[in-house]
Amino acid sequence: MDELITFIRARLDEDERGARDATPGPWSYDPGKEWYDGDDFVTMTNGQEFVGYGGMSLFRGAVCITGDAGHAQSAKDAEYIAGHDPARTLRATEAGRRTLARHTPAPPAEAGPPLDAESPSGAGSPSGAGPDGAPRCQYDGQPWPCPDLRDLAAPYADHPGYRDEWRP
Repeated sequence: MDELITFIRARLDEDERGARDATPGPWSYDPGKEWYDGDDFVTMTNGQEFVGYGGMSLFRGAVCITGDAGHAQSAKDAEYIAGHDPARTLRATEAGRRTLARHTPAPPAEAGPPLDAESPSGAGSPSGAGPDGAPRCQYDGQPWPCPDLRDLAAPYADHPGYRDEWRP
């Protein structure tokens, strides 16, 4: 059980470090390549689509170049990258940590009554173990690991530490 929690925490920590180490945002994409640099407009027409940082009102530089200007895929890539700047990653990381904190296995000492399909939530006791003694999620009473925790780990399925038994 602890391996999944440890795995998710480590991935969230990696995501946070990456976001904090990246060029600060906001990141922006302007297909017209007109950026205000504080003094005058600068036209970036070197034939490349790019993602800039500093926002649309105060361009400070380019984060990346995605390809030739006017190429549809280069423009889509730039728009996507700009929409996933470090601030968004940090918000997603914090949301993941809150979800992880809610969805942990309930301690056996807090075991409630056996799961009961007639309970108001339809899941019975949200704490403790089920009638088979298997651990349950303290948040939703689902068998551990619950579907929400499996979903939280799923984006990291390509990581070498990810286990097939964690798949949703």
